[in-house]
Amino acid sequence: MTRFLSKSLAFLLLCIPFPGVSAETPVVDDRADSIAEYRRMLREGNPGELWVARGEALFHLPRGPNEVSLDECDLGLGPGVLDGAFAALPRYFEDAGRVQDLESRLVHCMVTLQGFDREQLLDEAFSSGGRESDMEALAVYVASRSNGYPLSVELSHPRELEMFRIGEALFHRRSGPMDMSCAVCHTHEQRRIRLQGLMNVNNPLQVRDVMGSWPTYRVSQGTVRTLQHRMWDCHWEMRLPDVEYGSDATVALILYLNERARGGLVDVPGIRR
Repeated sequence: MTRFLSKSLAFLLLCIPFPGVSAETPVVDDRADSIAEYRRMLREGNPGELWVARGEALFHLPRGPNEVSLDECDLGLGPGVLDGAFAALPRYFEDAGRVQDLESRLVHCMVTLQGFDREQLLDEAFSSGGRESDMEALAVYVASRSNGYPLSVELSHPRELEMFRIGEALFHRRSGPMDMSCAVCHTHEQRRIRLQGLMNVNNPLQVRDVMGSWPTYRVSQGTVRTLQHRMWDCHWEMRLPDVEYGSDATVALILYLNERARGGLVDVPGIRR
């Protein structure tokens, strides 16, 4: 309840009109350089690298009821091929019969190869209450194996093109008690919430920088967060019902954003507030 009230109050304060300032007035962030320097210094000893190391160990460790590793997991480039795989996700997988992003694909492999229970994996997907998430560690490790690769999702399969169009529609669709959409925050220049600058999806440099930096270490939360968590948190911020981890809706949004960020270089884990 305290979290709800504090976030609601912060949102309301952002919306209070001040003399001479309209909702469309760009916010000039004169602290952007300082924040960029802060992130640069943190990256020199990025705590997220600890999650990468743990994810690497988990990936290659025989686990689950079947006592096997994820070395045979096919992330799109063949079983066990990790380098560059994340940069081309989400994509359509014939064996699953659906378009999957990195995290939903990892869940698929952990269920089909290792024998884990899918519902338990979804329940424990995010770190919470002092419990560290294996999924977040696995995701950032696999993603880090694409560092330096350009984001290069394809829309060659009919299902990929369909999911892209769904993601685009969801991005712009206003809904919920606050009549919000992703586009309200992410289609304008020089917008921010508190000290966090908001990317403009229509600005190639901004969207490439942001999408290439997730999974990222969240300083305010003291843990690595993934794009699935970002999708869930954005829905929460808009007061929409909780969106299911790895759902078609979240995958469609990630596909849309990664396509808009085409050509941006992967560099994870990033550093965010």
